[in-house]
Amino acid sequence: MNKKELVEALAKKTGLSQKNVAEVLGAFTEEVTAVLKKGDKLQLVGFGTFSVAERPARTGRNPLTGKAIKVKASKSPKFKAGQSLKDAVNKAKKKK
Repeated sequence: MNKKELVEALAKKTGLSQKNVAEVLGAFTEEVTAVLKKGDKLQLVGFGTFSVAERPARTGRNPLTGKAIKVKASKSPKFKAGQSLKDAVNKAKKKK
């Protein structure tokens, strides 16, 4: 599913226009981004938690030459699924 398909599905489910759903979805992604930029986490109970993972600097290898290279420290967005989401996904697998 891509963003357009998600907007269409949410519009159908909620009765809102696709334009309104797209605006809400855009605002949601902007807010999640802003929270993570500050280094905070966003928890949606039952669904999951968005957070930032810190990756330390390390030495890596160039796969073509095998030469050691320095990889800078970085931050990466992370999502951990909540128990309700995990349960829903696992029940869906069992039904198939």
